[in-house]
Amino acid sequence: MLIAADKFKGSLTAVEVAERVTAGLRRVAPGAGIEALPVADGGDGTVDAAVAAGFERREVRVAGPLGDEVTAAFALRGDTAVVEMAEASGLQRLPAGTFAPLTASTYGSGELLRAALDAGARVIVFGVGGSATTDGGAGMLAALGARFLDADGERVAPGGAALGDVVTADLSGLDARLASVDLVLASDVDNPLTGPKGAPAVYGPQKGASPDDVVVLDTALAHFTTVLEKAVGPRAAEYAAAPGAGAAGGIGYGALVVGARFRPGIEVMLDVLGFAPALDRADLVITGEGSLDEQTLHGKAPAGVAAAARAAGKEVVAVCGRLALPPEALGRAGIRRAYPLTDVEPDIATCIADAGPILERVAENIGRDFLL
Repeated sequence: MLIAADKFKGSLTAVEVAERVTAGLRRVAPGAGIEALPVADGGDGTVDAAVAAGFERREVRVAGPLGDEVTAAFALRGDTAVVEMAEASGLQRLPAGTFAPLTASTYGSGELLRAALDAGARVIVFGVGGSATTDGGAGMLAALGARFLDADGERVAPGGAALGDVVTADLSGLDARLASVDLVLASDVDNPLTGPKGAPAVYGPQKGASPDDVVVLDTALAHFTTVLEKAVGPRAAEYAAAPGAGAAGGIGYGALVVGARFRPGIEVMLDVLGFAPALDRADLVITGEGSLDEQTLHGKAPAGVAAAARAAGKEVVAVCGRLALPPEALGRAGIRRAYPLTDVEPDIATCIADAGPILERVAENIGRDFLL
């Protein structure tokens, strides 16, 4: 049995999910062959999944979204690095109850990329998601050597709102190593940068943006694109409309500007984590995440795992905290059956607070159904 599940956000990391499922299965079938491969789709938890797969964890001090210094990590194996923007610029880096939709910066994410370059990375998987920011990747680009200046020739302030003041974009100082690195933008969303499906409109409210803030940010990012056209030509507008440009508050756009290629996050991570050989060894795959719902079907980790397993002719079941998909939708995704925590404990609050022990009981049920 191969356990390839994502985190239960707010309750268990992907590593903890694998540990709990393993414990439950072993109580039912102590001699069963069980392999754990925690997965992620590019969002928060991506570095942890890489480390669990054998990458080395590297820590570095970088700027958080509000400019204060934080300790962030990336993962390295050989010349391949896995960089998670949420480590530096994620919502979890903000004080509890604090949002800064207009001023939060991705500068620390750029510092993480630079640290990966310093470590000798030739391939960088840049997982984006869970951001506190909506700055179009301007902070990241600044950390990599770009300069964004106002009418007085001064650097503009951090954050998305200040991009409305940019008059000059100078990319001549960008780190030259970017030109020789395979930078992969790994994301589970394909939104453009601006407009009704863009980063401010769709994801800004999750970061504390009011309706007025969304207008300010969308206008500023559109202006930023116009200014960048003077520096990089019509490609600036093409990148803004490209899938993934709006990922993580538009940091996807900044990555595309410096030559990144966009790939669905779970596809990239399955390749990096060595999923294919593990799948070859498996008879049954157990995937999952905190909530199996409509979003799961659009590029989330369980859907990617199930698609790969189905292509290999392997059976898949899923564990989850909450199940909001009918059996026919699960079947179309390649998941034979889902096992939610609520089947064991109907109270949602208890499931969240005691997810680990309840998940073990759920795993016992999977063991009885498939191992006995």
